[in-house]
Amino acid sequence: MSPATDISTMRRLAFGLVVVLVVAAGCSGFTTSPSQPAGTAVDSQSAVDVPEPAVTVTVTAVVDGDTIQVAYENGTGDTVRLVGVDTPEVHTENDPAEFEGVPETDAGASCLRRAGTNASSLAKQQLLGETVGLAFDQNLDRRGYYDRLLAYVVLDGTLFNYRLVETGHARVYDSEFSRTDRFYVAEDAARSDRRGLWRCTDPDAVTHTAIADGGTESASGVEIAEIHPDATGNDNENLNDEYVTLTNTGDAALDLSGWTVSDEAGHQYAFTDLTLDPNASVTLYTGSGTDTDTERYWGRNGAVWNNDGDTVVVRNASGETVLRQSY
Repeated sequence: MSPATDISTMRRLAFGLVVVLVVAAGCSGFTTSPSQPAGTAVDSQSAVDVPEPAVTVTVTAVVDGDTIQVAYENGTGDTVRLVGVDTPEVHTENDPAEFEGVPETDAGASCLRRAGTNASSLAKQQLLGETVGLAFDQNLDRRGYYDRLLAYVVLDGTLFNYRLVETGHARVYDSEFSRTDRFYVAEDAARSDRRGLWRCTDPDAVTHTAIADGGTESASGVEIAEIHPDATGNDNENLNDEYVTLTNTGDAALDLSGWTVSDEAGHQYAFTDLTLDPNASVTLYTGSGTDTDTERYWGRNGAVWNNDGDTVVVRNASGETVLRQSY
C-alpha cells in the first residue's frame, strides 16, 4: 500500500456539502440507517458509475485488501493497486493517524491490523481466481509507486474499489481520481455506521463487547472482532458475505481445535486443526471454500445469522461458553 496523504480542509468542506445534499435529496444510492449493526454490508453501487473495463484479467493472488496480482490472457502478469482506496496494513505497522477518528494508541493500531486482515479476506473471497475487468481513471497515470498498475476492478458489473469503501473495509485514498466525491460520501456513511475498520474509532468496544456467561470478559484471549450477518443481496445466494471474525488478543498462541461457533437456533460449526497466534484472526464464512489458517468455511446451503438480531456463542473444546455476543 502506498503512503497516505493528508486530506485537505477544502476537500473535506466540499465533501461535507455533498453529504448534506445527498441526504437532503434522499438519494436511493445510500440505504443505510442508524439502526444497522456495525459491519453491515450495503448495496449502493447505484451511487457510483461503474467504468467500462479496458482489459480482462484473472486474479492470481491477493497481496492485501487493496493490492492484487493478475494474469493477462497472453500469460503475462502484473500487480494492480486499486484506485482510490487504502485498506489497513497487514504486513507492516498501521499509523492510526491516517484513519480519521481512530485513536493513536496501541489498541487503535491493533484494531486496524485486524481490520486489514478482514479486508484481505474479503478480497480473497471475492476476487481470487475470478475473471475481472480492469478500468483506468482519466485523471491518473496508469502506473504509480513501484510500477504497479493503478486500476478499478470491475466484478460482475460492480465496482470492487467502491465496495471496499462502502462496507468500511477501506478508507478513501486522497488523490485526483474522478470518483472522489462519491467515494467520500460512501466513506462518511460507513464511518457514521461504524462499519468495518471504523469500529476502530472505539477499539475498546471492539475487543471487549463479547463477554462470557456470568458477565466477565473472556479470559481466553479470544474476542469477536466482527459480526457480518447481512450479506449483499439475498443472503442465501451470497453465503460467503455472511461471516464472523475471531481474534486472539492474548499474548500466547491458542489452539482452537474442537472449539465451536453457534447461533441462537443451535446451528454449530466446529474448528479443526487451527492455532491462532497472538493478534491473528480467523474468519468463519457461512458458505463453501478452501480452509486456510485465516479463513474457514461452514459449508452450509443457507444463511445462519439473522439480519434483525442473533447471538454468536463461542465454546471451547470442553464445551464451556467462552464468549456470547448479541447484535
